[in-house]
This record gives sequence, structure tokens and C-alpha cells, in this order.
Amino acid sequence: MDTVTIDRVEYEALLAAREDLEDLRAFDRAVQNDEESLPAALAKRALEGENLVRLCREHRDMSIGKLAERAGVHGTALSRIENGSRGARPDTIKALANALGVTVDDLI
Repeated sequence: MDTVTIDRVEYEALLAAREDLEDLRAFDRAVQNDEESLPAALAKRALEGENLVRLCREHRDMSIGKLAERAGVHGTALSRIENGSRGARPDTIKALANALGVTVDDLI
């Protein structure tokens, strides 16, 4: 087995370059598949930890009441899911994803 020794700085630069390449590949796949993405402002809020159901609902310009009706979920329960005081069952997440026109993975 051959080994190579490089400086820590070079190693970390290689790791960063690999991560950048993976991000670019993911972006290319999304563009090729014509996947919809959140606007930058909402994406930033998602990265800051804001609830994904709320962000997707806002992106769709939908009220809590309208989403609750379409998903068959009580409005109070949806509000609690969005503010994090209540978790959502898998079937509820699936219903919300269907009502929002996104995948379950987009909400978790």
C-alpha cells in the first residue's frame, strides 16, 4: 500500500473541494430533474432551523386553515406542528406533503 503525506491545510482544502463538488453535483441533478427549490430567503430560514412545513406553506402562499383543510388535519394541530410544540405522525407528514405538492423528504 502506498501512502502520501500532505499538510493539514492541503488536506482540509481537499475536503472542502470535495464538499463543493458534491453540492454542485446535487444542484446539477436538481436542475436536470426540474426540481423546484425554495427561494433563497426561505432556504436561508430553513438552514436556520425554521419549520419546513411552515416554509413550504408560505412558499405556496397558503394559510394554515387552507393547508389543514387540504391535508385533513385540524388547524390547531397544524399550528403546533409548525411551532414545534407537537411532532407529526408519519401519516400526517404524508398528508401535509401531498397537500403541499412536495415529497415527505422535503418536510423532514
